[in-house]
Amino acid sequence: MQDIDALRYPIGNFAYGQPFSFDAAKQHISAIDKLPVKLTELVGKWSDDRLDTPYRPGGWTIRQLVHHIADSHINAYVRTKLALTEVNPTITPYEEGEWAKLPDSTLDIAPSLVILRNMHLRWVTILESLPETALARTYFHPGMQRSFPLSEVIGLYAWHGEHHYQHAYQLAVRNGWL
Repeated sequence: MQDIDALRYPIGNFAYGQPFSFDAAKQHISAIDKLPVKLTELVGKWSDDRLDTPYRPGGWTIRQLVHHIADSHINAYVRTKLALTEVNPTITPYEEGEWAKLPDSTLDIAPSLVILRNMHLRWVTILESLPETALARTYFHPGMQRSFPLSEVIGLYAWHGEHHYQHAYQLAVRNGWL
């Protein structure tokens, strides 16, 4: 059995507070752009038995994970738009663990995969249009008591997508589903 931390953080933790260059932001935007297709190709045809398998002991099921990614990235998209249209707006945090318990997290994953594909199209359209100076725009996260520049937000959500993709991918590898 793998170490629980390796199962929980298969690509390691996100390093908050680091500055990201314009070139790094472009790479992160590319990763955000590719996630919906990559995720759909991996889990889109999985059976309910596979979707209802936790990615680690005590962890979310793959079904909850896919719905969580959609929920989280919707929030990131809205937060991006707020940061671009207001001065350091205070965002509203949410309890992701509680959201994962709501009835929509038991639905088929297709609606969340469609949301991700279409919302990422809109989000990436905005992100790719940004001049380098816009990456310094911020929002304030009251739960973390700090402002986040868009360059860091873009890095965080590139990491977030890959982090959860790897949960599903490594589960599939461990179980011989690939």
